[in-house]
Amino acid sequence: MLPKALAKVIEEFRALPGVGARSAERYALALLAREPGVSKKIAEALSRLHEGVGYCAKTFVFTEPGQEVSEHYNDPKRDRTIVLVVADPLDAIAIEKTNHYSGTYHVLRGLISPLDGVNAEDLTIPQLLQRVKADSVKEVILATNASVEGESTALYIQKQLEGQKVSVTRLARGIPVGVDIEYTDHLTLSRALEHRQKMNEVA
Repeated sequence: MLPKALAKVIEEFRALPGVGARSAERYALALLAREPGVSKKIAEALSRLHEGVGYCAKTFVFTEPGQEVSEHYNDPKRDRTIVLVVADPLDAIAIEKTNHYSGTYHVLRGLISPLDGVNAEDLTIPQLLQRVKADSVKEVILATNASVEGESTALYIQKQLEGQKVSVTRLARGIPVGVDIEYTDHLTLSRALEHRQKMNEVA
């Protein structure tokens, strides 16, 4: 009973993570109920999304197109010897909003999840290990989500850093299990960052 055009929009919305059938239908109907110009603006913004977003060659946070290295990494006020590791760029943005962190970031671009076909070699872990040596990193803060995938990824990185003169810490358990970092309030993130836990002994 659905026109093909509407059914196609619903189908595309359902492809997004966390969007179920009913939510996809509501989004599509909401767009249909608005002026045609609204849908056109959204379509234009989406068409420019990939060419309008870059990634830092060092930290893998978001950058403007053509910007090879992020401003945060190049900022002389930032401490390159402290690296906070997150799953995606939005997690780094959430941490930055706390105004309690002055080191640099490293975005893994995902978490180890064999069931989803994501293995360690699919992430930016090799680049992280290179940075630890190149920048004489003293502390690596593991800020992955408190999930099975997040814990597995943190443990894998910890093992990769064994034997190196770098302290490995983990955000304190102020973050509830099952809650993504990007959805955690700033106060909780600040406390978790301040009370991070050491995971190894520096050689």
